[in-house]
Amino acid sequence: MGVPSDPIEWSWASKDALLYAVGVGAGTDDPLRELEFTTENSEGIRQQVLPTFGVIVTQDRTGRRVGEYDRARAVHAEQALELHRQLPVAGTVRVTSTVTGIYDKRSGALAVTENVAVDAATGEPLVTGRSSIFIRGEGGFGGPRDSTPLWERPSRAPDYQIVKQTRPEQPLIYRLSGDRNPLHSDPQFAARGGFRKPILHGLCTYGITGRALLQALGDSDPRRIHHIAVRFSQPVMPGEPLTISVWQQQGTGTAVFQTARQDGTVVLDRGIVRVGEPLPE
Repeated sequence: MGVPSDPIEWSWASKDALLYAVGVGAGTDDPLRELEFTTENSEGIRQQVLPTFGVIVTQDRTGRRVGEYDRARAVHAEQALELHRQLPVAGTVRVTSTVTGIYDKRSGALAVTENVAVDAATGEPLVTGRSSIFIRGEGGFGGPRDSTPLWERPSRAPDYQIVKQTRPEQPLIYRLSGDRNPLHSDPQFAARGGFRKPILHGLCTYGITGRALLQALGDSDPRRIHHIAVRFSQPVMPGEPLTISVWQQQGTGTAVFQTARQDGTVVLDRGIVRVGEPLPE
């Protein structure tokens, strides 16, 4: 814990960014609306990369594990991205991964990791990812409890409410971006985790929400999104519609948000997004 891994070099191409965009639902509402993210050869449109593609760029490819446990009992608990520059359509990065904490949540263990991706040619930071996994049944070891940042849902009505439809086959597309966890495709594996059928990737819900935030707050300009953080609170079944509620904090460049199912159950909680001037390329 606290010791960075050896750097792993990883490259992506235009098609990887396109596949990710389709995997998080770009084009689902209107196939002609998000062509800058879903095509590379549309006349008068330059291909761009969704900010949440940063979770792919910073993905831990070291193969390190925080311990021995049943993967079916581990769920993604939190995710945050800090973007330092605009994500390029194609690039090569070096990624280091550090376990920054393992916390005792009594009913389970929370393992927190920070991954930093730097440009392989210049060494300049590109994006930092912070994530945690919750491993059910592994708590009670006497470790510290993490300090949860303050977050409060405003009492007023949201400034924006955006509905995004998920698709039944969406996990099969999203997994092609690298997350092959069978929890999202194998019914028997999902049953071991207590689910009646495979669930949508939490990071897919994160990407769908990121698209909504980009459209509502960033004028669909990916350079304006600087930071997105969430807590995963409930699973999403593929095919469910999702409602993203956004409350702007006037004068701060920051907004808080939640993503919920149609029945009001919150699936992404404690959301924070920071929007600012366009990031440098």
